[in-house]
Amino acid sequence: MDIQITTKKSEGVERLLEVSVPLAAVNAEEEKTARRYASQVRLPGFRPGKAPAAMVRKRFKDAIRQQVLETLVQEAFKEVMEREKLDVAAQPHVHDVKFDEGQPLTFELHLEVRPKLDLARTEGFRISRVETPVTDDAVTQQIEQLRDQKATWAPVEEKPHEGDMVKVLLATPEAAGGEMPEGSPYNLVLGGGQAIPGVEELIMELAPGETKERVVKWPDDFPDETQRGTTKNVRVTLQEVKRKSSPALDDAFAREVGDFDSVDALTTAVRTDLTDNAKRDADARVRQQLIDEIVQANPFDVPPSWVNRMIDAYMQAYKIPDEQRDAFGAEFASVAERQVRRDMIIDAIAEQQQLAATEKDVDDRIATVAEQRGTDPGQVYTSLQKAGRLPEIERSITEEKVFDWLISRNEITDGSNG
Repeated sequence: MDIQITTKKSEGVERLLEVSVPLAAVNAEEEKTARRYASQVRLPGFRPGKAPAAMVRKRFKDAIRQQVLETLVQEAFKEVMEREKLDVAAQPHVHDVKFDEGQPLTFELHLEVRPKLDLARTEGFRISRVETPVTDDAVTQQIEQLRDQKATWAPVEEKPHEGDMVKVLLATPEAAGGEMPEGSPYNLVLGGGQAIPGVEELIMELAPGETKERVVKWPDDFPDETQRGTTKNVRVTLQEVKRKSSPALDDAFAREVGDFDSVDALTTAVRTDLTDNAKRDADARVRQQLIDEIVQANPFDVPPSWVNRMIDAYMQAYKIPDEQRDAFGAEFASVAERQVRRDMIIDAIAEQQQLAATEKDVDDRIATVAEQRGTDPGQVYTSLQKAGRLPEIERSITEEKVFDWLISRNEITDGSNG
């Protein structure tokens, strides 16, 4: 079509191109579209396809123009891609379309190109591997969490304190000086931040069955800005107090939480688990440090659309409502960009060094999983395929191979402090 392409912006991965389709091409496409309409449409008094072309043009002018516009934009886009040799990173956007009678068709094409990573330096980095030591306090804390999970709640006939679960009727007047309503029921764990401090203090002054009313000040950092620092008359009726009781730390408890013969066996298992976690965390930090060093040594641009796509994935994983996207996106933009850079580097190294996971790699991994589960590899494969997890396993293997390659070519020192 002999279109004209003018680059208006070329920064990083972003391109803004002005595209102009000559009037001759517009007229030719209009003529072709009008003939097609004339051969298909039915008009009163004419056999199908026999209506005069001029009448068809007048009757279906808007529809013909719209079809011409869509066709020419698509064809022009294809020609831009071929002529400019562009590898787009996401769906381009068309802006500022001008399609006036007797004039060329012009529009702006905003797009992002896929960056080509030339990782000139991936070796020669010195990374400190720090593994946090597992202390006796950490083991004790983990066991206490297990005891807390097995705790029971029992009613007590005394004033509550922090950590108790209470059932209360809470009432505040709807307007200053208004009548006090009957009250709404709430179940709260005191000290858990479910109620403002002033209300919790009032609750802890009551015994079960008692009611008390007084003025309470709302905190200055209360989420609802309209209520910050305000004072309200509050009436609380304490209906029930329950206190948590954790099981004794003995051999019976060890048998209840797992296949452990004694508290010592449980303690050993917890320490082993925490140690394994500490090793995995230290390895993960080494991998991230390697990525950070490579990013710093090999600067490259990231398509904003890829960052937005990652933010959307985080939103879905964390079940964030759509109306909170702007706030969530602003908070997680840097995290999302860092993850995109990580993925891009892994993909680039995997391609350059031919480290991508093969079918045999996936089959071997599934065979290992099947052996651990004591089941047939075919059943494991089918289960993973139905769950859509095969790409996840393939990606995991590729990442392992890439990081093994990087670790073998860089210096990893022991920075542990205990």
